Amino acid sequence: MPRSVSGVEMRKRQAAHIEAPPQAPGQPRPNTCCLCWCGCCKCLWNEDRMERSERQTCTKMDSIEAAEEQHPSLDEVLSWARSFEMMLRSLEGREIFREFLRSEYSEDNLLFWLACEELKKETNPPVVDEKARIIYEDYVSILSPKEVSLDSRVREGINQSLAEPSNLMYEEAQLQIYTLMHRDSYPRFLNSSVYRDLLANRRRTCLDT
Repeated sequence: MPRSVSGVEMRKRQAAHIEAPPQAPGQPRPNTCCLCWCGCCKCLWNEDRMERSERQTCTKMDSIEAAEEQHPSLDEVLSWARSFEMMLRSLEGREIFREFLRSEYSEDNLLFWLACEELKKETNPPVVDEKARIIYEDYVSILSPKEVSLDSRVREGINQSLAEPSNLMYEEAQLQIYTLMHRDSYPRFLNSSVYRDLLANRRRTCLDT
């Protein structure tokens, strides 16, 4: 005759079945607040709501094959049209946007912004000094072939900061380039064949799965 199971044991077994599975390593929590580098936006994770028809048509990952190839999902590509900040947070988004900027000969604006992001993460003084001077020589100096569009006041501030470089010395210049890309390049990107073709491709892939 089988051994009876007590009420306490039964509840433990039931709880084990309904308990949520552990979160995969490296996977962001859905409500994790973003840390906008310029502090100009509120959390976008909570605002990331897709149109119901799009969500019913396609899941966050189009297919296992697409995930393995690290192709952006339809939801992610759509999110780039709603938020410039969302696009810059995405590795695939930055690469597609960079491809578009290259066609307009303004790729250096994004490269400068990314270099400044890396500098802000650095805390080792000798490394900060080296990276700050490399950014200056590559993008800010009047002798640089990659000169970005900065006004004279911002350039003068950078020149003065070179005496004692810091990881935040390009913050104002970075904001100026961010604003330029957001207001000027980003709207053209959304209307470009680079973005529209990608969006159409993701929709077709989504419908085929």
